[in-house]
Amino acid sequence: MVEQQQKEFKHLVRIAKTDLDGNKAIVHALRKIKGVSYSLANLTCVLAQVEKTAKAGYLSDEIVNKLSQVLENPAQFGAPEWMFNRRRDPETNESDHLLSTDLTFTVENDVKLMKKIKSYKGLRHGKGLPVRGQRTRSNFRKNKGKVHLGVQRKKVQASTEKKEEKGKEKKK
Repeated sequence: MVEQQQKEFKHLVRIAKTDLDGNKAIVHALRKIKGVSYSLANLTCVLAQVEKTAKAGYLSDEIVNKLSQVLENPAQFGAPEWMFNRRRDPETNESDHLLSTDLTFTVENDVKLMKKIKSYKGLRHGKGLPVRGQRTRSNFRKNKGKVHLGVQRKKVQASTEKKEEKGKEKKK
C-alpha cells in the first residue's frame, strides 16, 4: 500500500483554483489559499473527514474534490456563520465565504463604494491614511513624504557654521 501511495504522489494539488504544495500537511497547505485562515482550514478538514496531518500530495482526487466543495460552500456542510468572511452582504443580506480572486474583487468594490458615497472610511482610504482609528503622529510616516523627526546634530552644526560665515562676510 505504501508503494502505491508513493507512485501516486502529486507535487502540486489544485484546490479552490489554487496550486498547493504536496509535501505539506493538508491543514498547512490550505492556508496558502487567500481567504482561508487556520481555523477554517481545521474546520474544512473536519467537515471533509480528512486527517489533518495527511500530506496533500497523497490525497486522492475524490478527497481533493470534497475539500474544494467544502471550501467553496461551507454553509452547505454545516459550518457556523461566524466563520465566514462575508457576513450579511450589503446587497443580498446573506452570509457567504469568499476565496482568492472573488475576495480581492469584492474588497476592491467595497472600498470604491465607500469612496463614492464619501463615507469617513472612504475619505481615509482616498487620502491613504489609516482607516480604523490608529494614531498618525508617529506611525504612517511613509504616507506623509519625507518628514525628519528629531534633531540631527551634524546637519544642525553644519548649517549654524554656514550662517556664522555669512554673518561675518556681511559685516566686512
